[in-house]
Amino acid sequence: MKFIVEKVNEFLADEQGATAVEYGIFVALIAAVIVTLVSNIGGKIKDAFQSVYTALGG
Repeated sequence: MKFIVEKVNEFLADEQGATAVEYGIFVALIAAVIVTLVSNIGGKIKDAFQSVYTALGG
């Protein structure tokens, strides 16, 4: 059991290659935020144009 704990601790302490994974996670989070913002803003813009269209008698 001690051997497994030591190997897990070595694995967690090893930072080689971690930056690529971290960059991937950051890119995924940024993409998710962008998609969320665009979908929210897109709906509001659509509503604004619809209101102008309706006000003009369309």
